Amino acid sequence: MTEEIDFILESTEESMNGSIAHLEKEFLNIRAGKASPAMLGGVFVDYYGAATPLSQVSKISVPDARTITLQPFEKNMLQTIEKAILIANIGFNPMNNGDVIIISVPPLTEERRRDLAKQAKSEAEDAKIGIRNVRKDANTDIKKLEKEGTSEDICKSAEEEVQNLTNTFIKKIDELLAAKEAEIMKV
Repeated sequence: MTEEIDFILESTEESMNGSIAHLEKEFLNIRAGKASPAMLGGVFVDYYGAATPLSQVSKISVPDARTITLQPFEKNMLQTIEKAILIANIGFNPMNNGDVIIISVPPLTEERRRDLAKQAKSEAEDAKIGIRNVRKDANTDIKKLEKEGTSEDICKSAEEEVQNLTNTFIKKIDELLAAKEAEIMKV
């Protein structure tokens, strides 16, 4: 019967790792003042009738902390890329010099930094809710096994292990949030 419990614990840890990975991905989308190619991750370009990620139609580079440059693979895509960035409404004003598109990343205002910190807190709270839901599902599965005849001691220790996993992952979320907030608030 312990094989089932091992399986429950493994799948619980895997799901919790998935919540952390999702949180890290969401944190990448929250800009913290310095330029990053990830800022353009949600921009899609109309490439011959298909919505294509910007990274697949141009080379994105960051020459310094305040500038992003885009070198299209095809020159005739310059205006299309420029329009896609404006349509994405991410607060950037692209400049086209005929060869590349240059985006100057404006510095964040104090109010905008606070808003981004709130957004980061919200994402972290969503991740914590996800972790707690995984814990609830695991405990439900363990209770089912107990009703099917698995010993009470084994089930209790499995529930404790699930709680330990939950505490570990919640702590990791708090650490990620603290690091992101520090990054956002740093001028």
